[in-house]
Amino acid sequence: MQTALQKSASIRSGAFKPAATNAHISRRAAVRVSAKKTDAASAGTDVGAAGLAAIAAGLVANPVMLFSEYTLKTTGEGIPPGPGGLYGALEGVSYLVVLGIIGWSIATKLRTGSGLPAGPSGLLGAVEGFSYLSLLGAIVVFGLTFLEKGGLPGIFG
Repeated sequence: MQTALQKSASIRSGAFKPAATNAHISRRAAVRVSAKKTDAASAGTDVGAAGLAAIAAGLVANPVMLFSEYTLKTTGEGIPPGPGGLYGALEGVSYLVVLGIIGWSIATKLRTGSGLPAGPSGLLGAVEGFSYLSLLGAIVVFGLTFLEKGGLPGIFG
């Protein structure tokens, strides 16, 4: 039996050898590891039908929302109703789609610790980021309009 002092001295003198490591990995194990990496990488692109719908809706809704914000800032009013109220309806639905994407993103962040998956070609992640920027723009424009006019058109003034 060695005392703690003798063990310490033998470690310093080079007599200590670390435990053997598995430097040799069989070809079979290497194949299994690479197969797992491929499966994990493809999992981020499979977002299902809801993800594809969010991509399609978000790619339309974000530019409409940003145009609505621009129109509100420059004219003091939102997008005109258009034929049969079509443009106004598109504007309202766009705000709801963007809020829905942000809500989904926040719920996913709380549940998993990360945001939405990137999706195919990173489109879902792009739509998510674009939605947050659209929301930030809305907060700024709504705030400025409220300060300048004392309210928002159709809501408070």
